[in-house]
Amino acid sequence: MSAFPETVPELLAWRAAREPSLPWLFFEGESWTLGDVQREVDRHAVGLAERGVAKGDRVAILLGNRPETLFTWFAANRLGAIAAMLNPAHKHAELVALFRLMAPRVVVTDEHRALVEAALAELAEVAPGERAAIVTPQELPAGGEPPHVVVAPDDVCVLIATSGTTGAPKAVMQTHRTYTLTAESFPSWLGLTNADRLLATLPFFHINAQAYSTMGALAVGSLAILRKFSASRFWEEARALGATQFNSVGAMLHILLRTAARPADREHAIRSCYAALALPEATHRAFEERFGLSLTVGYGMSETTFGTVWPLGEPARYGTMGRLRQHPRLGEVNRARVVRDDGSEAPDGESGELWLANPGTMAGYWRDPAQTKAALEGGWLHTGDVVRRDRDGYFTFVSRKKDVIRRRGENVSAVEIENALASFAGVREVAVIGVPSDLGEEDIVAYVAPEPGMTLDLAALTAWAKERLADFKVPQVIHVRDALPRTATERIAKHLLK
Repeated sequence: MSAFPETVPELLAWRAAREPSLPWLFFEGESWTLGDVQREVDRHAVGLAERGVAKGDRVAILLGNRPETLFTWFAANRLGAIAAMLNPAHKHAELVALFRLMAPRVVVTDEHRALVEAALAELAEVAPGERAAIVTPQELPAGGEPPHVVVAPDDVCVLIATSGTTGAPKAVMQTHRTYTLTAESFPSWLGLTNADRLLATLPFFHINAQAYSTMGALAVGSLAILRKFSASRFWEEARALGATQFNSVGAMLHILLRTAARPADREHAIRSCYAALALPEATHRAFEERFGLSLTVGYGMSETTFGTVWPLGEPARYGTMGRLRQHPRLGEVNRARVVRDDGSEAPDGESGELWLANPGTMAGYWRDPAQTKAALEGGWLHTGDVVRRDRDGYFTFVSRKKDVIRRRGENVSAVEIENALASFAGVREVAVIGVPSDLGEEDIVAYVAPEPGMTLDLAALTAWAKERLADFKVPQVIHVRDALPRTATERIAKHLLK
């Protein structure tokens, strides 16, 4: 074995052998030592093996955030199988599409059993073949010793369903190597120690909760699980679980800031939050001050856990994604290019697509060689994100490449327009898209959802935009909706708006 374990089963066994009596997993008043977790994983592995799961098979898991999700995931990896944690909020058609893509050997679920049965029945009608077994987490553990299976670092350990932009599902193949490299690295990026307790706030079907919270906690410290994020209960639950660190994406930080201030806002042990987005400086500082913690910004994606992060111990560069993440033992393993549309290198200060090359990159998209080839062309991961790099190596997010709208001969960032509209009082969320124009190129259309109980003055909102944006960036049409459609991973589903 190398200086650090290279597969998920090796990592769990390594940590459990070192600290078998350490209380490591915490959930709703219960706790499990590392030895307990190893025993549960072995029992679940026996149960999966008895149902025919072998190396390379897929095990779909629809359980949400709970300990059995981890036990089943680790058990599948123990057998060399591939775990796929799926969103319990998936509807029938979404499950049919995902099961068709992944062809699981076993589906582990409980309250969603009827939904799973219906999806598998429909799939059997259109694609006859061996049908997946359905098992509850209570039925799965079994006695005996799990079979010995050789698992290699470059074997796929998880499939992560991505939201996509066409409605058709894709599944990122992430390897044991990616997850163990991340386990070793994440604590170093945030300055975590064995005294820390990482709080899995985000859903387990996200790479964030899998690779950062769970894998990070297998390297150092312990792990607490929140069943779901609730702004009104968050700090109380974090305090009860003894958490010292959590991760945030999307609107979570804004939602927490919008809650009524309370004397108990600082009555918790959390000292660090990793946020996968850059906030305006005033918002960033306000969050740190109100809740008494340090907020660190980074960038990663399902396709790679090695993106960028604010360097530990350096002054904050508000509004940026930070610099390239590197490995604490292996050193400079992460490289980047900022690339123009014509394939040439963009100089510092100019926008271009971010390309990354590092050993923490996906093996590709499951059963999708064309998408894999496009995403990994030339040995670089084409992220689809447009960024700027400064002379100090700091990156700033500009937009998603597909969110660049072509209007009047100019490239317009949808994110720039969204930020301008979102700063108007009463606007809760915004999505901006380009639609074909009768005059060629595209027209700009905005969808806005107001805060509950608010009525938006569209004339005033348009005037607001005109004060902050060049004329060619101002939306031609603004639609008001109670809420905007979302993907399974809670991103705004712009493809549905189009």
